[in-house]
Parts: sequence; structure tokens; C-alpha cells
Amino acid sequence: MSTIGNILWFLFGGLIGGLAWVLAGCLWCITIIGIPVGLQCFKFASLAFFPFGKEVVYGGWRLFLPRQPDLDHFLWP
Repeated sequence: MSTIGNILWFLFGGLIGGLAWVLAGCLWCITIIGIPVGLQCFKFASLAFFPFGKEVVYGGWRLFLPRQPDLDHFLWP
């Protein structure tokens, strides 16, 4: 079933979307600083070409936001 979905997806928009991500990846890879972003664009391109049957796994980085100061501490010591 995923093969049929991938073929239909590729024919009706996946080709354009994938080529757009490849172009974006090439543009990002022009500079040294943009190479990591460009490599991720190439990964997105592979997902844009054939998305069915693939799994996106988050790398495991955790985002810790700084804790907001308590207003009770300032208002009520």
C-alpha cells in the first residue's frame, strides 16, 4: 500500500516538493555555516519524494526554557 501511495504522491506533487528541497539544500551548502542546514534539507527532500513507509525520529535534544521569576516573590516576601 505504501508503494502505491509513494507513486501517486511522487506524480502529483512529490517531485516538485522534493526538487524544491534539493534546491534549498544546494543553496544552503554554498556557505560553510549553512552546510548543516543544507544536509537537513536533503533529508527533507527524501521525505518529500517518497514519504509513505518512513518514520521521522526526533534526535533527542531537549529544549530547556529558563524559568520565569515568580511574581509572588516580589509581591509577597
